[in-house]
Amino acid sequence: MPDNSSHWIGFDLGGTKMLAVVLDEKFKVVGTCRKKTKGHEGMESGLNRINSVIEGALENAGITREQVGGLGIGCPGPLDLEKGVIREAPNLGWEKVPVRKSISEKFGFEVAVGNDVDMGVLGEYTFGAAKKARCVVGIFPGTGIGGGCVMNGQLLTGSNCTAMEIGHIPVTSESGLDRPGVPATLESIASRLAISGAAAQAVFRGQAPNLAEIAGTDLSNIRSAQLAKAIKQGDKVIATIVESAAARLAMGVVTLIHLLAPDVVVLGGGLVEAMPEIYLKTVRQEVDRLVLPSMKDVFKIVQAKLGDDAAVMGAAALARSRFAPQLESIAV
Repeated sequence: MPDNSSHWIGFDLGGTKMLAVVLDEKFKVVGTCRKKTKGHEGMESGLNRINSVIEGALENAGITREQVGGLGIGCPGPLDLEKGVIREAPNLGWEKVPVRKSISEKFGFEVAVGNDVDMGVLGEYTFGAAKKARCVVGIFPGTGIGGGCVMNGQLLTGSNCTAMEIGHIPVTSESGLDRPGVPATLESIASRLAISGAAAQAVFRGQAPNLAEIAGTDLSNIRSAQLAKAIKQGDKVIATIVESAAARLAMGVVTLIHLLAPDVVVLGGGLVEAMPEIYLKTVRQEVDRLVLPSMKDVFKIVQAKLGDDAAVMGAAALARSRFAPQLESIAV
């Protein structure tokens, strides 16, 4: 590693965007670049787009690749952590994508690959709502439901794969929507997509006139901001749908509390950001009702602080801890 490699890059490949952030030795942002992802654009085109975003961030920061100590990237889908390969990213139409190899061959610096939700939880642990916690569990309900855990400063993972797939915990014996013949999972009954489906039915039945005007019945239009606006304008049935989903998510929260005894449970993502009063209140009340009485006072449930920056900050922190462990703790 060159002596002047004092910068770090965090990259978030989750959701609908590609975001790269360049940070200096004090972990202050000095450059960014953002582009939209393109669904099913093909692996080669996608990798080229990733590299172009990194180039844009370097240009925006006014530094060269030789000044970078390493890059961390948060990726969706199941990963091969040892090889730095995305096993599958259904929303992008990718399979067996060698993301680490592509970036390192293009730029010449080290690359740490992790799950995008794990990176978000690591970001909140390092810089945000869960600083200095012994154990933090993060849950991010969105189109799906992702989870992650940092325990004693280390991400909880399998030997060669991610862990904490909370969205795929079976919660009822009834058949679910995500996989035929498989019991319904937390994701299939509590994700934003599940909420949007129920909301669309309410619009069709004439029960949500404000949402009908805002978004209609098209699921692609019924997102967190639109749901929040409809509730604010008086669609009580939409508020009930959101509260019901939050109560179901609380079952997953309680399961993780009983398994891991976290100090802090961080809830983030678009639903929480758009409707924190409704969502957090419902989850807290339901968790308090369901958790073992002896464990009620050992944790707190908080809202994520970093928003879209959580994953890129966590990814950059992972890269620095992986490739420069001799450096002092990051100043935050």
